[in-house]
Amino acid sequence: MPFSRIWCARPALGSVYGDGTVEARKRFEALRFVLREEADGAEKVIRALDYLRRKHPKNKEIAKELAYFRNNRHRMRYQQFAADGLPIGSGVVEAACKTLVTQRMKQSGMRWGQDGGQAILTLRGWTQSGDRFDRAWALLAATYQAEVVTLHNVVPFPPGGRPKARRSASG
Repeated sequence: MPFSRIWCARPALGSVYGDGTVEARKRFEALRFVLREEADGAEKVIRALDYLRRKHPKNKEIAKELAYFRNNRHRMRYQQFAADGLPIGSGVVEAACKTLVTQRMKQSGMRWGQDGGQAILTLRGWTQSGDRFDRAWALLAATYQAEVVTLHNVVPFPPGGRPKARRSASG
């Protein structure tokens, strides 16, 4: 889950502290820092949002954000992800989409149906993924490989095409 999801909490905080106020921005930045930099950041953000929900029980925006964070806390281990060298922003994904999809699918004059576009994107994904192409191609070849059977009772056409039709004696 991209770290940019924290921005959705900003309007909820604005609904409590006043939209665009210094206090709302200060609270947002504090929660953003905690979520990104502390090992148990998601739990601390959940506790802060739960406090606001209890203090403002009729505020639906706080309740909505609290539910989201509770349901997705297992995806919000940003400090651990960053320590492991994993990207936590959406920029890497967006750049990959641009490279993978846009550069191939949106060239001049191209039109794609869903099946054809998916086939091209699947192949492009394999070729752009380093060593995955060889493994994927082997799997595809094994899946669609069919045995060719030669029938022994088939009379081959003579060289040069189809046999000429016989003319009847009346014709």
